Amino acid sequence: MPTPLAEALLRYTERQTGESPFLTVLPGVAVMRSDHPRPPSHILSGPAVCLVAQGAKWGNFGGRQLEYRAGQALVIGVETPSVGKVFEAKPGAPCLVLMFELDLTVLREVAETLDPPPQINAPPRRGVFVTNFDGPLADCALRLARLLETPQAAPALQPAIMREICYWLLAGPHGGDIARLALKTGPSRHLQDALKALRDRFRDTVRIEDLARIAHMSVSAFHRRFKALTSYTPLQYQKQLRLLEARRLMVAHGANVETAAFEVGYESPSQFSREYARLFGAPPKRDVQRLRVAA
Repeated sequence: MPTPLAEALLRYTERQTGESPFLTVLPGVAVMRSDHPRPPSHILSGPAVCLVAQGAKWGNFGGRQLEYRAGQALVIGVETPSVGKVFEAKPGAPCLVLMFELDLTVLREVAETLDPPPQINAPPRRGVFVTNFDGPLADCALRLARLLETPQAAPALQPAIMREICYWLLAGPHGGDIARLALKTGPSRHLQDALKALRDRFRDTVRIEDLARIAHMSVSAFHRRFKALTSYTPLQYQKQLRLLEARRLMVAHGANVETAAFEVGYESPSQFSREYARLFGAPPKRDVQRLRVAA
């Protein structure tokens, strides 16, 4: 029997036109519905929460695969490339996912009110994890989904619901890791600064020494902490960003292979094509043609 959250999302999706995912009128909130298993899709994720109300998905981050089912959520605390796949869905029992952005500023504000504060002294874990979305968190998610039926109430009610979600995440088993990502100061904050610098300059040749300096770390410590947080080495992360952006340029803007390759920082279109096929499973022209037909 569907849960109240699944019923709310089912009602919402049945009123929609077009293709999933559905961008809702609630800021930062989307709903995904899949009536059949879907092939893997490459995206740049986070910070966000992807809560499964029905069905099941997995996400792959740098070779690390996380499975999450009804009542569980994938929490992404740091912007990172990923591959996602719906693997449990069928007509009559579609996979239903409520996705909403995590505001690190709100997380920080809530974290600063906690007494005692979240324990963050343990060695940092990854910036992506699966957690059970039950108890008070499930109640928050249901209230958020029900706002889709009364969007006029969203400006007054959504901010409070999101703050409550932040509270329960911080008070939960992964609270220390979430608090570390939201802190204004400290090693994780400096690491986030380096991550932002890499995202902003992904088209350029980047020296790891410069990124380590931004992070206030040695090169070896930076490599270790960067991979622990994102599941990628800095160069792997940069390559993923380049290829995802090149794909977007070709699909959405009609750029040819050579133009897209040079635009994202490749000097050799042939190298670009090899690395593109390795990531997406087909050469650029064939992959783009497939995506346009599917759309």
